[in-house]
Amino acid sequence: MEGFVGQVTTTRYTPGSGFDPATLAGIDSRYWLYVTAFSLAALACFVSLSRLSAIADADTRRGLGALLVTSGGWAGSQVGYLVAPTRALTLASYVSGLVLGFAAVGAWLYFCSAYTGRGYHRNPTYRRLGLAVLLPVIALKVTNPLHQGYFSTVEATTPFPHLAIQTGPLHWTAMGLAYALTFVGFFMLFELFTAVDHDTRPLFVLVGLTGLPVVGDIVGATTPHLVDMTYEPLGVAVFAVGVAFVSLEQFEAVRVAGERETPLISLDSDGRIRDTNRAARTVFPALDGSHGESLEAILPTVTERIHGDDPIIPIERGGDTQYLRVTESPFASGTADLGRTIVLTDVTEREAYRRELERQNDRLDRFASVVSHDLRNPLNVATGRLEIARETDPDDENLAEIEAALDRMGTLIDDVLVLAREGQTVENREPLTLSTITADSWEMVDGPDAECTIETDLNFTGDSDRLTRLFENLFRNALDHAGDDVAITVGALPDRSGFFVEDDGPGIAPAERDDVFEQGYTSDPDGTGFGLAIVAEIVAAHGWSIDVTESQEGGARFEITGVTEQTAGKPPERAAT
Repeated sequence: MEGFVGQVTTTRYTPGSGFDPATLAGIDSRYWLYVTAFSLAALACFVSLSRLSAIADADTRRGLGALLVTSGGWAGSQVGYLVAPTRALTLASYVSGLVLGFAAVGAWLYFCSAYTGRGYHRNPTYRRLGLAVLLPVIALKVTNPLHQGYFSTVEATTPFPHLAIQTGPLHWTAMGLAYALTFVGFFMLFELFTAVDHDTRPLFVLVGLTGLPVVGDIVGATTPHLVDMTYEPLGVAVFAVGVAFVSLEQFEAVRVAGERETPLISLDSDGRIRDTNRAARTVFPALDGSHGESLEAILPTVTERIHGDDPIIPIERGGDTQYLRVTESPFASGTADLGRTIVLTDVTEREAYRRELERQNDRLDRFASVVSHDLRNPLNVATGRLEIARETDPDDENLAEIEAALDRMGTLIDDVLVLAREGQTVENREPLTLSTITADSWEMVDGPDAECTIETDLNFTGDSDRLTRLFENLFRNALDHAGDDVAITVGALPDRSGFFVEDDGPGIAPAERDDVFEQGYTSDPDGTGFGLAIVAEIVAAHGWSIDVTESQEGGARFEITGVTEQTAGKPPERAAT
């Protein structure tokens, strides 16, 4: 980068002819502005070191500490470059700034990797690669007097007298590499800030201010308004003060939130571990230092789940069980297989709920089995005895009452079995339309004089068999209480959050509406009281809700809510009979 140096003379800077800082005070106040700014930057970096103990993660603490030390030293070197009374000290300060500045890039990458939960800073290959880049660049900077390929010097008088640097091609190469690596760190931070469920706007601003001094670099290189030097230590100082004294709590909160991110394991095409994030290493400590190892050798359980039928892995942590679902996402370039990313999604709540449902369904199955065998067997015996008694004394009037009682008991047993089975949570749903399920259910109802009208249609998902029983029970309830010529209307609710079934019968008294879904509740002496209870169980098994109110005609109106409308392929609203 060959910078603009203003009014440049051809006289070389020689020992004994250095600029005297004491005289500069009277020449240009901008000189002291530069000295003060970089001095404060160095002070801010070093003072901020005292706040590092508040950062819990050791790697993040170590990386930020290295960044503050190198940047503080870099800012101090800039001060030395400005105030040194001799050419030798000026050049020594400048070169030390070059060395510390490039070292700060490495510290920045270490910090960004650690803070965002990546494992790059722990990877031995990346560490060796970093040294392989850092050491030759430092050597080129330090040996500049021998090859003059990095920079040369001339005296400049604007914006104030100073030893100006004319950069060479090696400087541009190193600067381009430094900027590229720095932007990698910015990417890691911004990716974390956008991923976590946290207010990261202040941190976005702080990180943005860290990169703002690049503008000073550009202005100094292209205009006479600023000295052609590196201004990055000023941005790091702002970041240090912002993190250490203003937003430390938020800084830590975002880091901790990043720890709770989804565990990720990156593999190469041969199944060897290429990288892991902090969340993966927290769940599986064996991943720490596993770069280059086979995933099957380090975590055989994960490999088995990837290729097996059950993708769920139970993990015991602190006395609790965490469930992770294992999935893999291959990535390729054209036909070349570049590797895979293993994603371990936390499904603990969902899995615990599923297992509780299985236990509940098992209990209901056992209950149904008891009802079916332990109650139906004695009933069958009693029915058999009744037939024998009829053969002995067919005119006994008591036998008819016994038969009616046994029939009622059989109906009760059937209803209890239905209640137990319909109460099991619906796990497999299929696309349904309100019109179709209504028509199928109406065909099963014996009501030749009754009428059923579909007012508006609705697309949703559910268990077809259970919902058919739900509508059958509601239709039979209307026939039983409103008469054989009842008019029934079915349709979607106005907000399309569910559907309704209403009739034009006498309705249900407000005082009884909370009781009609109770098991055994009935106003019909011949009824079992399980019809609407079964309806309520089917609704609950779908995760919906049901309420009873009054229709416009004064009849009963049942509203089922919590239904999710399926918009794909939605038919137009229509009326049908």
